[in-house]
Amino acid sequence: MAYLKDFRDRIQNNDYPGFLKIWEEYCYGDQPDGEEMTAVLESVKASDLARSFGIHVERILPLWRELKETKYIQDVLRLVFDLQTTNSDELAELAIDYLKTQYPEDPLFLEKLRLIGLRNREKFPAAIRNYELLTHMAKGNYVFHTAGWGTGEIIDVSFVREEIVLEFEYVVGPQHFTFEKAFKTLLTLPKDHFFSRRFGDPDSLEKEARENPSETIRLLLRDLGPKTAAEIKNELCDLVIPAEDWNRWWQTARAKVKKDTKVESPKELKEPFRLREKDVPHEVAFHKALEAKPDINTTIQMVYTFLRDFPETLKNQEFKTSLEARLKDVLAQEHLNDGQKLQLLFFLEDLHIPQSAEKIVQLLEHMPALSDLVRNTQVMAFQKRILQKAQKIRKDWVDIYLDLIFTVDQNMIRDFILSELDAPETRDLLKQKLASLLLHPFSYPDVFVWYFQKIIDAKSKLPFASHEGKNDFFEGLLILLDHLEQKAHYRDLAKKVIALITGDRYKIVRDIMQHSSLEEVKEYLLLATKCDTLTDHDIKILHSLGEVVYPELARLRRDKDRPATEDQVIWTTQEGYLKIQARIQQIATVETVVNAREIEAARALGDLRENAEFKAALEKRDRLQSELKLLSDQLGKARVLTAEDIPADEVGVGSVVLYRDEKGAHHRLTLLGPWDADPEQNIFSFQSKLAQAMKGKTVGETFEFQGERFTIFEINNYFDQKP
Repeated sequence: MAYLKDFRDRIQNNDYPGFLKIWEEYCYGDQPDGEEMTAVLESVKASDLARSFGIHVERILPLWRELKETKYIQDVLRLVFDLQTTNSDELAELAIDYLKTQYPEDPLFLEKLRLIGLRNREKFPAAIRNYELLTHMAKGNYVFHTAGWGTGEIIDVSFVREEIVLEFEYVVGPQHFTFEKAFKTLLTLPKDHFFSRRFGDPDSLEKEARENPSETIRLLLRDLGPKTAAEIKNELCDLVIPAEDWNRWWQTARAKVKKDTKVESPKELKEPFRLREKDVPHEVAFHKALEAKPDINTTIQMVYTFLRDFPETLKNQEFKTSLEARLKDVLAQEHLNDGQKLQLLFFLEDLHIPQSAEKIVQLLEHMPALSDLVRNTQVMAFQKRILQKAQKIRKDWVDIYLDLIFTVDQNMIRDFILSELDAPETRDLLKQKLASLLLHPFSYPDVFVWYFQKIIDAKSKLPFASHEGKNDFFEGLLILLDHLEQKAHYRDLAKKVIALITGDRYKIVRDIMQHSSLEEVKEYLLLATKCDTLTDHDIKILHSLGEVVYPELARLRRDKDRPATEDQVIWTTQEGYLKIQARIQQIATVETVVNAREIEAARALGDLRENAEFKAALEKRDRLQSELKLLSDQLGKARVLTAEDIPADEVGVGSVVLYRDEKGAHHRLTLLGPWDADPEQNIFSFQSKLAQAMKGKTVGETFEFQGERFTIFEINNYFDQKP
C-alpha cells in the first residue's frame, strides 16, 4: 500500500499531472498489490479526475495480469471498464474473453453483449458491471438504487421490452426501468447482503439481531464498511430493532461486539467499528496496543478497560505473567506520582501479587491530600476502592468524605459517599453539610439537582426528605433555575431541571404543593414566573395546580394581575371553577400527551399526504389547543361567587328568582355563571337572554321575554338555598 497515500493526496489536491506521473511509475511496477490497486481505482472513480483519466486506465492491464487472487482480478477489471473511455478493440476482446470464461453456459450471452455495447464494439462503458447486472436480473433478486431510492426487489424482467420492474424501499408502488436506465442507477446486491435482508426479510434479520447481535454487526460492517455507533443506529434502529427497544439492545450488542475477535472496537465514540480480515485474540490486540508505549495515564486506562471487559484472559497464565511483568516495569519508573503508583498497585493486588495490599495501605496511611488524589484518579472503580480503604485505616475519613461529596464528578461515587455518611454516628454532620446547599445553591448546581432527586423519592429517609425539607429544596430549585438560565454552560442542567418539574404531568409540583402552606405556594409561583425556560403554558399549569390546593389564589391572582370590568367577569361557583381547572389539567397533562403519541404513531405510517390518521391527529391537536387557550383565557376572567357578591333586593348573578306568568303559573330560576349552568335543574347562565331580561328587577316588577310578561314575586340568595 506504499502508493495509495500519494495517489489520494494528488486526488484531494486535484493535481492531475502529478497523479499521472505516479500512475506511470505504478503501472511499470513488478509487485502487484490487488488491494492497493482496487483502492486507487475506487478513489479516482469517485473524484473529478475520473473522466480525464479514462484514456490512461488500461495501462494497468499488464500489472493486473500478474494478480493471483480471483477477488482482486475481478474487482480491478470491473473498475478498469468503469473508468475507460477509449472503447478500444483490445479492451473489447478482453471483456468478451473474460465474460465467456465467467459465463460459459449463458443462453443469452450474445443478447447481453448487444445490450452492453460489446457486439458492435463502439461504446461499452462499465461493460463488466452491466453484464453482471443483466445476469442478476431475475425475479426476487435485489439491487441498490444509487440515486436515493434505497434497496429494490426485482418484480419482473423482460428482455423483449428491455425493461425491469422493481419495488423500492423509499418509493411507493412498482417502478419501471429501461435497461439503459438500470445500467446508470442500479448496483447488484447478493441475497445475503445486509440491505437485501433488511428490505426483503426484516423479521428474520430482527430475530437474528436479537439472538446474535454480534453476527448482525459483522454483517453490517462486512457489507457497508466501517461505521460509527451513530451510523450503526441509523442503519438498524426502527428498520430492524424497534426504537423503544434500541437502547437495551445496543447495550447488549455493544458488550458482545467488544468481545468479538473479528470486530475492531473504537477507542473514541466518534471513531468507527471495523471488521478485521482475520480473528485477532484480545490478548494479542492488547499487547500490540501497549507496544506503542502510551503514557502512564493512558496505560492505566487501557489495562483497566481490558481487564474489565475480558477478565477471562487472566486464566491464561502466560498472559497473566506477561501483564504482571509489564505493570512492575511501569511501577519502577521514577517519575510516577502517588495516584499512578496506587492504581498500578491495585492492578497487582487484583493479580494476587504478594505485598501489593501492604504497599497500598502504606501509601494511603501517610498521604496528606487524599481528597485531591480521589478527584484526580481517572478510574471510577479505583476512586471507590481508595475511599473504602481510607475508611478502614484513616481516622479523618469522615472529613475526607464530607469534602468529596460536593466535589467529585461522578454521581456514583457521590452516591457511595452519601450512603456511608447516612449512618447514625455521622448523620448530623451530613445534614449540616447538605444544609449549606440550601444557603448557597449556586455553589454546586449539579450537586443540588442530584440531591433534590434523591429526596423527592417517596421512600427516601435521607436528611431533608421530610415535607418541610422537600419544600425548602423545591424553592431552592426554582431559584437555581433562574440562575442556570443566565449561564450558557449550564444549559443542559437547566433542561434537566425543567424535565424534573414538568415530568409525569408535573407530579413533583403536585406532591410538593399538597404539603405546602399558602405562602409557600405563592412563593413558588412567583419564582416560577421569573424562569424564562418555563413556558407560559407551564406557568398556567403551575398556577392551576396551586389553585387546586388553595382556590383563593384564583381571586388573588385576578385582583392583582387581571382587573376585569363587570361585563368581562365570568362568575362561577367554587365547584364550577374546580371543574374548569380539572378540564384544563386533563387537556394539558393527559390528552395533549396522548395526542402527541397519536401524531407520532400516524407519522410512522408514512406518506403524510395520504395519511388520514395523521391529518385526524393534527386536527385533534388543533381542537385541544383551541380549547385549552379558550378555557385558560376564561379562567383568567373568572371570579368565584360568594354570598356577599349577590345583591339582596334585585336580580343578579347568584339570585334564585321566583316569578309567575300571565296565567298565574309559578316558575323558579337560579342564575349562575356559564360553567354552572344546568337547564334540567333550572340553573341558567347569567349571560343568557332570559337572565338579562330580568337583570336588575326587584320584587313586584315585571319583565318581558319572547312576547310574554312575567312578574317577580320573590328573590333569594343562592347560598341560602344550598342544602
